Amino acid sequence: MTNPEIGRSVTAAGIRTNLHDVGTGSPVLMIHGSGPGVSAWANWRLSIPVLAQRCRVIAPDMVGFGFSDRPEGQAYTMDHWVAQAVGVLDALEIERADLVGNSFGGALALALAIRHPQRVRRLVLMGSVGVPFDITPGLDAVWGYEPSLKTMRSLLDVFAHDPKLATDELAQLRYEASIRPGFHESFAAMFPAPRQRWVNAMCSAPADIRALPHETLVLHGREDRVIPLANSLTLAQWIPNSQLHVFGHCGHWTQIEHAARFNRLLLDFFAEADASNS
Repeated sequence: MTNPEIGRSVTAAGIRTNLHDVGTGSPVLMIHGSGPGVSAWANWRLSIPVLAQRCRVIAPDMVGFGFSDRPEGQAYTMDHWVAQAVGVLDALEIERADLVGNSFGGALALALAIRHPQRVRRLVLMGSVGVPFDITPGLDAVWGYEPSLKTMRSLLDVFAHDPKLATDELAQLRYEASIRPGFHESFAAMFPAPRQRWVNAMCSAPADIRALPHETLVLHGREDRVIPLANSLTLAQWIPNSQLHVFGHCGHWTQIEHAARFNRLLLDFFAEADASNS
């Protein structure tokens, strides 16, 4: 049986990168979060098929995650992740893309837009890191994950507001994903305690965020226990051309807990840009 998490490979900033490249139309680069055992497909599986009906969706596994290579001695820093993301666009000969970042991926998307503004058309930040905050018990538990089915089950309760989403079957799947060869080794190397320093390392300078020219959609779950809602309020205040949508009855998994609304918001947001460019 083929694994849906494995797409095609490109070399991006020297990293053999597993990615999904589906659909036609305006390109959208989707950057996943940093949960244990995560992959681009696991993160965006409910969005890729829908968005691909109107857009070209590119969803890579960032180095240290998923099915991209994990080079010996690889440094896991924002500089390396941004270089890899830009490398993906270069490898696919995409000059400019809409950018969607989830959590850790939001910090990466923010940094990419600041450093390479000409490569980004519109920006979507969902439950985003990238501004200063005191690490939450939820995020500390996610980054401090030690593999066990019981621990993964407890993490699902942190991620999702609706307990019906945090099933034993999903816990089993995510646990098995987290113990694939090499997965936990790279994950453990990324965020060793004390973990506040990794939150700080992912921050972009406030002046740079305030200077962003891009139309930006900021999304957050009201009941998010991993990344505080205050982050998105800050981003919406700092980014001049931003709009904010807060999902009620929603934890950290906006794209899963409110998939239909999430996808519709993104499609409408990107369609505005298509209309203004036509």
